Amino acid sequence: MKDQEPISKKTDPNQWIDRYGNLLYRFALLRLRNSEWAEEVVQETFVAALKGIRSFEGKSSESTWLVGILKHKIIDWLRKIQEQKNMGSLEEAETLSAEGSGEQFNLDIRHKNSWPKTPERLFEDKEFWSTFYKCLETLPERYRTVYVLREVDGLESEEICKIVGVTKTNLWVLLHRARNQIRHCLAVKWFDQSKSN
Repeated sequence: MKDQEPISKKTDPNQWIDRYGNLLYRFALLRLRNSEWAEEVVQETFVAALKGIRSFEGKSSESTWLVGILKHKIIDWLRKIQEQKNMGSLEEAETLSAEGSGEQFNLDIRHKNSWPKTPERLFEDKEFWSTFYKCLETLPERYRTVYVLREVDGLESEEICKIVGVTKTNLWVLLHRARNQIRHCLAVKWFDQSKSN
């Protein structure tokens, strides 16, 4: 009788929760904004990883592999939520109109070229990222979901539209409003604070 193929020596499932539990939970919470949902998708991720452990070849890090599985679980979760919701009335309420299209969040032109740091330096600034994530938390759920799927996860518009259940036009409205609100929040909570320091 032939022995089963051994589990990859490049990964140790007994260490996953200690090593990656917090990372995966924060990743999921940022996208789902619900601690119970985040816990659920992380558990599903560990189960899926255990089932597919033989496919882990060690070409990427263990954490990268687990985050990849988690991304798929989050997308599946968002699709499941979408199927359970009646999104029709929300979609109508959020279509582009002259009122409430985000103009109240436009920044004063003086902010555009007077950020105290270059984009490269901002990328490395922990205080900036802390403020950015706080601003992201203030977005309404749908704005935050589409923003993270597009700008953080890099999904294509068509896929986001299927996940969230909106038209392409509505997606661009949601993204426009999300970007404006984040820009405004950063201008107030980070730019003004940095300028005064």
